[in-house]
Amino acid sequence: MQARSIANPINDLREIRGLMERSRYFIGLSGLSGIGAGICALLGVATVMAYRFVGGYYVVFFSYGRGYSENHPWGIQPLPFIALTGILTLLGALLCGFYFTSRRAKAHGQELFHTKAYQLLFHLCVPLVVGGVFSLALLYHQHGGLIAPITLIFYGLALINGSRYAREELSYLGYMEVVLGLISAFFIGYGLYFWAVGFGFLHIAYGVWMYQKYDRA
Repeated sequence: MQARSIANPINDLREIRGLMERSRYFIGLSGLSGIGAGICALLGVATVMAYRFVGGYYVVFFSYGRGYSENHPWGIQPLPFIALTGILTLLGALLCGFYFTSRRAKAHGQELFHTKAYQLLFHLCVPLVVGGVFSLALLYHQHGGLIAPITLIFYGLALINGSRYAREELSYLGYMEVVLGLISAFFIGYGLYFWAVGFGFLHIAYGVWMYQKYDRA
């Protein structure tokens, strides 16, 4: 009887903590989503590097003045190919995020289309949209070398902005993305390296950490 009386308060505390987290956060985010997004990013980077290698360009270094409008053995010009690869990579990451997030939300008895989920999406999208439009403006004015730093910085700001509606650990990833973006601003032309680290390896490391900390528990 004594062990049972001790166990009940512990269970009650766990339930209260779970209710508090549900009221504050959208807890459906899964560590597997980060791992999936990171793998998609690395596949996208590898595809662009393969494309540039076949075309005889520098594999990693990007110069706007050369290679953005030339013909390619694969029959598609570099700029449309890079744009298409980026879109497919983003769609793959979103699909991974949707699948694993919906699965985790269901396991925790939380609706995927929840008020906190909408708030999280809104606060993520505002910096992302601004950064996307800014990147298009840079491309229009032929400052393509700055796109990698800008995308990393604004993506990091989006994570920091949305972390108040997800786990606090999301802001840690955001700060690392911002710092990486600032560093990449001093190494114009090597954006693929920084994209691989920021959108690839950092996502995978963060996803593994979150999976070990929350999903398995």
